[in-house]
Amino acid sequence: MSEYITPEMFSSMFISGTRSLEAKKAYINELNVFPVPDGDTGTNMTLTLNSAVNSLIHAGKNSSLAELGKAAASGALKGARGNSGVIMSQLIRGFSKGLDGIDILDKKAIASCAKLADEMARKAVVNPKEGTILTVARAAADKAAELCENDDISMEAFLKEMIVFSDYTLSRTPEMLPVLKEAGVVDSGGQGLVEFYRGCYEAYTGDAPEYNLSADEIPKMTFQSHVMVDSSDIETSNIKYTYCTEFIVNLEHELNLEDRVGFKKFLEGIGDSLVFVAAEDMVKIHVHTNHPGLAFEKGLEFGSLTSMKIDNMKEEHAEKLEIEEESRSPLKEFGFVCVCAGEGIKELFKGLNVDVIVEGGQTMNPSAEDIAKAVRAVRAQSVFVLPNISNVILTASQAKELCPGIDVWVIPTKNIAQGVSAVINYLPALNIEENAAHMANEIQNIKTAEITYAIRDSEIEGVQIKKDDYMALSGGHVISDNADLRLCAEGALKALCDEDCGVISIYYGEGVSEGFAQGIAKSAEEICPDADVELVFGGQPVYEFIISAE
Repeated sequence: MSEYITPEMFSSMFISGTRSLEAKKAYINELNVFPVPDGDTGTNMTLTLNSAVNSLIHAGKNSSLAELGKAAASGALKGARGNSGVIMSQLIRGFSKGLDGIDILDKKAIASCAKLADEMARKAVVNPKEGTILTVARAAADKAAELCENDDISMEAFLKEMIVFSDYTLSRTPEMLPVLKEAGVVDSGGQGLVEFYRGCYEAYTGDAPEYNLSADEIPKMTFQSHVMVDSSDIETSNIKYTYCTEFIVNLEHELNLEDRVGFKKFLEGIGDSLVFVAAEDMVKIHVHTNHPGLAFEKGLEFGSLTSMKIDNMKEEHAEKLEIEEESRSPLKEFGFVCVCAGEGIKELFKGLNVDVIVEGGQTMNPSAEDIAKAVRAVRAQSVFVLPNISNVILTASQAKELCPGIDVWVIPTKNIAQGVSAVINYLPALNIEENAAHMANEIQNIKTAEITYAIRDSEIEGVQIKKDDYMALSGGHVISDNADLRLCAEGALKALCDEDCGVISIYYGEGVSEGFAQGIAKSAEEICPDADVELVFGGQPVYEFIISAE
């Protein structure tokens, strides 16, 4: 095996690392401190890395290490989702900075790049904690620095020992963070990073599929998420096929020539603009059709489906014309971007004059590019961004880098109730900076509980929680749990309400009936007789109730 890593090998290792993590994303998602159905670390890291891989492949087969690093870093920046995804993007960004002027990677160069990756990732986190992905990244960097001093160690042994030590450090994360130890899990982000390292190593040793960017077939693997066309002079009535349909088939077996021809012929028979890219273990499909379901059904004959996406091109065209018209208008002074999920919640924020809503919530965090696009669409000099999920705050902060020329203010709202409070507390008499400080201060006056169900038996802060029980979470603590949803909600209300409580807001989710929600509102009136109780249909997923007291 080579004692150096070439640009081609670097790309193969990066892609293999991404696929290794993707294969374990479900397991990583389950490594959740709280046993709630919103684990998304594995998914967020996979989506972030996939965005980096797409940019890396687009860079081309003759790219230098520096060009590949910059491409991967740019893709990761735009595709970063959730705290783990943002930290992963910063690790890639830091590593890429060390590639400038390097033709091939030796052990000392890897150690230098790993150190830069560690430093860049820690800068992205306001209060970095040990026992997290940051700890694992630093362990890898420290071990690399130690090993590269040994001139006799081979590249294979160097990489293997880095991973072994990273894995050992991961196993110790429960000793560094008591919440991990109590939950009986290691850090999920750290686990994802180790899986990525393992995939990189497998590509180096030849135990993973090779992806050589100098090979003729690799550019054909490029698969754009959108096919961009100039449609400014096209009437929507002239669009023959309405739905832009994209998906990946994870093949049960490699397609033979007959299967491939038949699959393509079928898709051509139900649409046009077909892009059909077949690899050994997958097929990537893009087709314009009026029957996306038929395309999916055909794909299921050959394997399982992932990355399914359907866009209504007539609606997109109309929206494009509307955006072009708006772009001719002057910039307004300020605007709001809000991240939320649930039809009722979205309507609520629209009613509060939020300019652009980014659909996202637990288990479906938006990317930095999603938020940046929304910020740009506001057409304002200053834009306030309300993440409304703690796991999106870091992503929103990263999106600022993608919005040059716009004054972006991220208000650190961790839930819907804080988001509503932030918008309501905007004061025209204050300037932009004063309003940002005022809103950030006001959201601290709200106490919130989010009620969902447990996906496993667990013990949190001495509280025994059984699978399928309901529990109310507030500020990282379980304030109520019960097998009965009504009793759990009433326990949360009792914990939230005090003598200073003036308003109780109850947002009920997509799986809760209006009648049941009204019963909870009545309980709130009895528990807090001096408070005004507001019942709002939120329609949010995952959480049956979001209750706030102020």
